[in-house]
Amino acid sequence: MSVDTLTIVISAATLLLGFVTAFGWLVSRMDARIDRVEHGLGQRIDRVESGLGQRIERVEHELVEVKIAVARIEGPPRHLVTR
Repeated sequence: MSVDTLTIVISAATLLLGFVTAFGWLVSRMDARIDRVEHGLGQRIDRVESGLGQRIERVEHELVEVKIAVARIEGPPRHLVTR
């Protein structure tokens, strides 16, 4: 092989190795960032779920109170008790 061909082959191999290394570095950085975002979103979703659970419990409690009030209003007519 001539010196020129050898230089081209070595340069191409070096560039290819550089591209592969850069691509691997970018992928690892993206993975780390995705993991951070996923962790943050998981925490936010957990907070929202717990808040919604508390709100649903309050609504259920208030609904029971409303049902009781409606049952009292619509209940059987009261009879006059004479003594």
